[in-house]
Amino acid sequence: LGQDVEALLVGIKRPPRRVQPPRVFSAAEIEQLLTVGTAGDPLARVFLMTVFGCGLRLSEATHVQISDIDGPRLQLRVSHPKGGRERITLLSPVLLQELRAWYRVYRPEQWLFSQGPNQDPIHKSTAQSIFYRSLRRSGLKKKLGIHSLRHSFATLLLENGVEITVVQKLLGHAYLATTARYLHVRQERLGQIKSPLGLLNLPRR
Repeated sequence: LGQDVEALLVGIKRPPRRVQPPRVFSAAEIEQLLTVGTAGDPLARVFLMTVFGCGLRLSEATHVQISDIDGPRLQLRVSHPKGGRERITLLSPVLLQELRAWYRVYRPEQWLFSQGPNQDPIHKSTAQSIFYRSLRRSGLKKKLGIHSLRHSFATLLLENGVEITVVQKLLGHAYLATTARYLHVRQERLGQIKSPLGLLNLPRR
């Protein structure tokens, strides 16, 4: 009977699987994470600022090289991307200032974030520990991972009017549909959105 049922279902379209939008931090929560959460920990501060400020995947952030930083153009070259496709992303003046301060003190040779006597790129597990320690210290109750910083980067750009195709390039997505996952409205912003009816000049009754 089971085989008969399967045969009957051949060719019948199943309803699409619902894709949940990525969970993100608000701008205020990011600020709390980067200030309260990283207080007294310069590595945590500059590393998490880089992940969020450039919209990087974890493996991309751990493999940022000194030569990837283009200060005059305020750009960061992602030289170790997923899929092997290099890209250029944003480098804010605030982050550039932090990176220069980091370099003056710690003088990394090749990798911006390195560890061990051979100055190897910082390990993923170390980076994860940095994030979770900072999240715990920040007092934020959201149970999110470090990749949520990249999600938050994309969501905040879109919420501030940046075109989705631009965000796609910054994130290094091959398909626009992947970036479209971020086209959702956070619950706390619903109260700030005005109905288009309010744009009409209708007579009052």
